[in-house]
Amino acid sequence: MNDLQPATAVSTQQSVTDTRRPAGTTEGTTMLIHEALARSRRQEAEEQARRHRLVRSVAAGRRWAKLARYAEQRARRSAERARAAAC
Repeated sequence: MNDLQPATAVSTQQSVTDTRRPAGTTEGTTMLIHEALARSRRQEAEEQARRHRLVRSVAAGRRWAKLARYAEQRARRSAERARAAAC
Protein backbone atom coordinates (compact mmCIF):
# COMPACT_ATOMS: atom_id res chain seq x y z
CA MET A 1 0.00 0.00 0.00
CA ASN A 2 2.77 2.46 0.88
CA ASP A 3 5.82 2.08 -1.35
CA LEU A 4 7.86 4.93 0.22
CA GLN A 5 11.36 3.95 1.20
CA PRO A 6 13.17 5.48 4.16
CA ALA A 7 15.88 7.97 3.24
CA THR A 8 19.40 6.72 3.30
CA ALA A 9 21.53 8.34 5.96
CA VAL A 10 24.62 10.30 4.94
CA SER A 11 27.62 9.49 7.02
CA THR A 12 29.46 12.38 8.65
CA GLN A 13 32.64 11.45 6.82
CA GLN A 14 31.10 11.90 3.39
CA SER A 15 31.11 15.46 2.10
CA VAL A 16 28.04 16.70 0.33
CA THR A 17 28.78 19.16 -2.44
CA ASP A 18 26.20 21.16 -4.30
CA THR A 19 27.48 22.34 -7.69
CA ARG A 20 24.46 24.52 -8.36
CA ARG A 21 24.97 28.29 -8.27
CA PRO A 22 23.25 30.28 -5.55
CA ALA A 23 20.17 32.21 -6.63
CA GLY A 24 20.86 35.73 -7.86
CA THR A 25 24.46 35.24 -8.92
CA THR A 26 25.59 35.76 -12.46
CA GLU A 27 28.00 33.23 -13.90
CA GLY A 28 29.05 32.21 -10.42
CA THR A 29 30.78 35.49 -9.63
CA THR A 30 30.40 37.06 -6.25
CA MET A 31 31.08 40.71 -5.54
CA LEU A 32 33.47 41.35 -2.73
CA ILE A 33 32.80 44.11 -0.23
CA HIS A 34 35.52 46.43 -1.54
CA GLU A 35 34.15 46.03 -5.06
CA ALA A 36 30.68 46.90 -3.81
CA LEU A 37 32.00 49.98 -2.03
CA ALA A 38 33.95 51.07 -5.11
CA ARG A 39 30.84 50.63 -7.25
CA SER A 40 28.79 52.63 -4.78
CA ARG A 41 31.34 55.45 -4.72
CA ARG A 42 31.51 55.51 -8.52
CA GLN A 43 27.72 55.72 -8.76
CA GLU A 44 27.64 58.55 -6.21
CA ALA A 45 30.36 60.41 -8.13
CA GLU A 46 28.44 60.02 -11.39
CA GLU A 47 25.25 61.28 -9.74
CA GLN A 48 27.11 64.27 -8.30
CA ALA A 49 28.58 65.02 -11.75
CA ARG A 50 25.09 64.87 -13.29
CA ARG A 51 23.77 67.33 -10.70
CA HIS A 52 26.75 69.63 -11.26
CA ARG A 53 26.18 69.61 -15.05
CA LEU A 54 22.50 70.41 -14.51
CA VAL A 55 23.33 73.33 -12.19
CA ARG A 56 25.88 74.70 -14.66
CA SER A 57 23.38 74.37 -17.50
CA VAL A 58 20.71 76.28 -15.57
CA ALA A 59 23.20 78.96 -14.58
CA ALA A 60 24.36 79.30 -18.20
CA GLY A 61 20.74 79.62 -19.32
CA ARG A 62 20.20 82.42 -16.82
CA ARG A 63 23.35 84.21 -18.00
CA TRP A 64 22.28 83.99 -21.64
CA ALA A 65 18.76 85.21 -20.79
CA LYS A 66 20.24 88.18 -18.90
CA LEU A 67 22.53 88.98 -21.83
CA ALA A 68 19.58 88.73 -24.25
CA ARG A 69 17.53 91.20 -22.13
CA TYR A 70 20.49 93.61 -22.04
CA ALA A 71 20.96 93.37 -25.82
CA GLU A 72 17.23 93.89 -26.41
CA GLN A 73 17.17 97.01 -24.18
CA ARG A 74 20.26 98.40 -25.87
CA ALA A 75 18.80 97.80 -29.34
CA ARG A 76 15.52 99.46 -28.32
CA ARG A 77 17.36 102.54 -26.96
CA SER A 78 19.46 102.70 -30.12
CA ALA A 79 16.36 102.51 -32.32
CA GLU A 80 14.65 105.27 -30.28
CA ARG A 81 17.73 107.48 -30.64
CA ALA A 82 17.86 106.83 -34.38
CA ARG A 83 14.16 107.79 -34.73
CA ALA A 84 14.68 110.92 -32.65
CA ALA A 85 17.68 111.95 -34.74
CA ALA A 86 15.78 111.38 -37.99
CA CYS A 87 13.01 113.86 -37.03
